[in-house]
Amino acid sequence: MRGMSKGRIWILLCLLLLTGRGMMLLTGRGLSSEEETKFKIDGKVIELDESNFDSAISSFDYILVDFYAPWCGHCKRLAPQLDEAAPILAKLKEPIVIAKVDADKYSRLASKQEIDAFPTLKIFMHGIPTEYYGPRKAELLVRYLKKFVAPDVSILNSDAEVSDFVENAGTFFPLFIGFGLDESVMSNLALKYKKKAWFAVAKDFSEDTMVLYDFDKVPALVALQPSYNEHNIFYGPFDEEFLEEFIKQNFLPLSVPINQDTLNLLKDDKRKIVLAIVEDETEEKSQKLVTTLKAAASANRELVFCYVGIKQFADFADTFEANKKSKLPKMVVWDGNENYLTVIGSESIDEEDQGSQISRFLEGYREGRTEQKKNSW
Repeated sequence: MRGMSKGRIWILLCLLLLTGRGMMLLTGRGLSSEEETKFKIDGKVIELDESNFDSAISSFDYILVDFYAPWCGHCKRLAPQLDEAAPILAKLKEPIVIAKVDADKYSRLASKQEIDAFPTLKIFMHGIPTEYYGPRKAELLVRYLKKFVAPDVSILNSDAEVSDFVENAGTFFPLFIGFGLDESVMSNLALKYKKKAWFAVAKDFSEDTMVLYDFDKVPALVALQPSYNEHNIFYGPFDEEFLEEFIKQNFLPLSVPINQDTLNLLKDDKRKIVLAIVEDETEEKSQKLVTTLKAAASANRELVFCYVGIKQFADFADTFEANKKSKLPKMVVWDGNENYLTVIGSESIDEEDQGSQISRFLEGYREGRTEQKKNSW
């Protein structure tokens, strides 16, 4: 370096700093072989802690993290399912990595990630976390997670491709298929709501498919709820404002059974909830009421209609002062948080002519003949 100017020496040092070799020259060390290989996609569940969590999240586009506690029974049952799913997800065109964190041991990391129950699963997509509420059996978990790496809008060119799309999508997300629609009509909303639903456009299909999905002209957007065997048809207008309203209203079925999974889904819906509380939601008379609620929901899409059985979810029903000694079915309007309304004169409904009674309940709600109460859920 004797013939170099000070300026050139300075430039050379800066270049060395920007390279791994320069760091080795300046610090006497480089990346160890362990550091170079610990985040390889090899189909195994990666163990993370406070020292490597951030680097793992930034290393993968898609990573599902299981925050567990060693003493937790549910966590122990989940672990082999994740071990089984990991090699399958690792082989996807866009691989999904599975990792785990002992949240009991690394409590500071768990607190930073807002973990308050075990196990908690979060999927990080390009570093952004979303809580995972899907199935936990390996086969179903794989099918569910494939949604996150699927195309925003799938292009279907035959009846067979439409059928395969519906079958492969599974039953955990609603499906929106635009028959005779251009992909550009769907693309913005498909990207916006990718975490909530499957989207596709069918370019070529037969009259048999039209009969199967119950639409008689094109363009048409078909919304499917596979878990509830429901579908709705939208014939336009296909301006984004109207299209988005239809999509948002069809994220949930017409009448939603209340359980832990659906409560999580309801958190994202800002509509008021009409809640019917019955003794046992599997009874024939309860199912008859559910059918009536669906009809009311079709005509009142600004509200979400739900039902819950005391036998199925007593703790939840109790927060609305409903138990087996109450006059049932009990009807309330819930804001999804800590407030609910009873309608004076329509606190419960009888078995006869329930459609008219629900209409009177809704009329009383809209006219303000209500009493506000608090619940502790």
